[in-house]
Amino acid sequence: DGVTVSLTEARRSEVVCAGILILVCVVSPIIIVLVRNAVNTIQVYASNLAEKARELEYEKELSDSLLYQMLPPSIAKQLKQTQQVPAEFFSSVTVYFSDIVGFTAIAAVSTPYQVISFLNSVYKLFDEKIECYDVYKIETIGDSYMVASGLPVRNGNKHATEIASMALELLEATSMCRLPHRPDQTLCMRSGIHMGPCVAGIVGSKMPRYCLFGDTINTASRMESTGEPMKIQISDDVKKALDKTGLFLTAPRGVVDVKGKGEMSTHWLEGRIGPSPERPTTTSLDCTPSFLARIHSQRSPRYQSGKPRIQ
Repeated sequence: DGVTVSLTEARRSEVVCAGILILVCVVSPIIIVLVRNAVNTIQVYASNLAEKARELEYEKELSDSLLYQMLPPSIAKQLKQTQQVPAEFFSSVTVYFSDIVGFTAIAAVSTPYQVISFLNSVYKLFDEKIECYDVYKIETIGDSYMVASGLPVRNGNKHATEIASMALELLEATSMCRLPHRPDQTLCMRSGIHMGPCVAGIVGSKMPRYCLFGDTINTASRMESTGEPMKIQISDDVKKALDKTGLFLTAPRGVVDVKGKGEMSTHWLEGRIGPSPERPTTTSLDCTPSFLARIHSQRSPRYQSGKPRIQ
């Protein structure tokens, strides 16, 4: 009897083990498939997450690039870090103003689209030229173009020569410009330069701008408005600074009645003595932060087709 009971229990255990083995053989492939699908899902999710992270980084760099075009790089970095930029005093800077002679008459015989197209072509030309100099474009107001040197990064005594060299190159470039819709008409520009102290800072919370304040800016604007077509009028202070370098040709204009300043002795900037210094071309000069170079050289796949992918 004991042997019979043992054999019976052994058969039962054998059946149970066989059932368990069959169950394992049936369930294992299902578990393997489920695990494999889970791994694939995690890999796809990780890949999508990495792509989203790259796109987010690209969008961040793109927004930073727009900020760097609106504000000087050093000011933009400070604004991002501290959310505020205190006004700063500069003991000596050089400010340049230019104005298109007869712009009102040109606008009167042109369509709004032609005026915008014309100004855009002129400003794009100027923007390309000034990239080769240690200057910062402050703003454009209508047909007026304003540039300064010596801020927001101080450059010692170089600001006067940088602006003078830039002004001569812009004047030369202007002489070769033609109105797109009036090719027989030559573009004429009037320029003025002054140097002195000023205060600079961020103004406004919406579309903030880097603005300059002080008598130096007003006087530089008067140098332009009281000038003559295709000439660069400079103040006596600028003339003295340029004379110290011995690199520029100037001619006395005489005494000019300047609004708000009275009579001032001014001069014409006529050229350089000897050849102009070689400067990098706009295509080889890297004047932008490193992340902007990455944006232009490694565009996000999301934008390579010309249209953003909607997911």
